[in-house]
Amino acid sequence: MNTSQFDMRDSAHDAEVEAQLCAYNSAFDELGLRFRWDAHTLALLATIDDEEAQIAAYIEAHHAHLLKAYSVGFLSRAILEKKKARYPARVSMRFESAQHLTQAVRQPQMSSWRERVSYEVDLPALVGV
Repeated sequence: MNTSQFDMRDSAHDAEVEAQLCAYNSAFDELGLRFRWDAHTLALLATIDDEEAQIAAYIEAHHAHLLKAYSVGFLSRAILEKKKARYPARVSMRFESAQHLTQAVRQPQMSSWRERVSYEVDLPALVGV
């Protein structure tokens, strides 16, 4: 494969990642959640097979206080439904990309991917479901 083929493949992958991020972040906005994912978060979550399970793992790790009012299944399904309305395809992160993103951030080794990402915790009530 020549250099231009690699560039085209990388740019198609980057466009897909951007579309996924836009769909997820729009879903969060629509539901009144102040979650914000970036490429690094998406790559870390891509190591989990199921999209709903990815969302559930994120909520359990970073916004567990929401589980006092909502079940993780309810929240995950609501987010995934909104996300799929914007971009139905599942993220197809290449393992090398996930590994590269994880290494690029140069964070200390931690026992789980859940410990690697930090977000603000002050969230409004879930709306629009």
